[in-house]
Amino acid sequence: MNDSLVIIPTYNEKENIERIIRKVFSLEKEFNVLVVEDNSPDGTAAIVKELMKEFDKRLFIMERKGKLGLGTAYIEGFKWGLDHEYEYIFEMDADFSHNPDDLNRLYEAAAKGGADVVIGSRYIRGVNVVNWPMGRVLMSYYASTYVRMVTGLKIMDTTAGFMCWTRRVLETIDLDSIKFVGYAFQIEMKYTAHKLGFNIVEVPIIFTDRTEGTSKMNKSIFREAIFGVLDLRFRNIAGKIKPLKTF
Repeated sequence: MNDSLVIIPTYNEKENIERIIRKVFSLEKEFNVLVVEDNSPDGTAAIVKELMKEFDKRLFIMERKGKLGLGTAYIEGFKWGLDHEYEYIFEMDADFSHNPDDLNRLYEAAAKGGADVVIGSRYIRGVNVVNWPMGRVLMSYYASTYVRMVTGLKIMDTTAGFMCWTRRVLETIDLDSIKFVGYAFQIEMKYTAHKLGFNIVEVPIIFTDRTEGTSKMNKSIFREAIFGVLDLRFRNIAGKIKPLKTF
């Protein structure tokens, strides 16, 4: 069985979903893909199901009843990946903001470099973001600075959503205790992995803003991230971040 699963959450991604799936399957290293689909009214699911006929046993879909949040999409995807015995489980956006070619580099850092968690980092070597307005670049960069100040994390790109998780990490984290559903989910997962003692490595990438479809960022997601960081710090002080499984 293939050892690597790429999870792609979708909501209204009909412009991108076929192209991103075909690109992943064109890579020399073999990755399987699980699309976590939140009942998109634009027909995203139908496109994926048609492609499943072509990519049998490599492409899978999980259909949910509605738009339930990024965090819950990944948590359900992680559980599916663990149940199907994948060793390396990736997070990746559908809109080509994450270059599928970089999946190979994230995989190498985990499979050969010994990392438990690999982050596709926009900020480990300066600021590597294309097509974002300056205001959004500054907001994202200083959000990561704020997270580091509050939590003590040494990670440069704390809100990154291009990730590789080893099976051992996801089996150790109590996934049912992960609280946040927006972009604070990304911070919470990294912080939890750090507090549980895992080796986290950042690999530099170039992040390119979507050219097709609509961004899912909004003010409520940003507020959750700001206040969620404080909540994480308090939960750690209270001793509430504990492993589900020890090795």
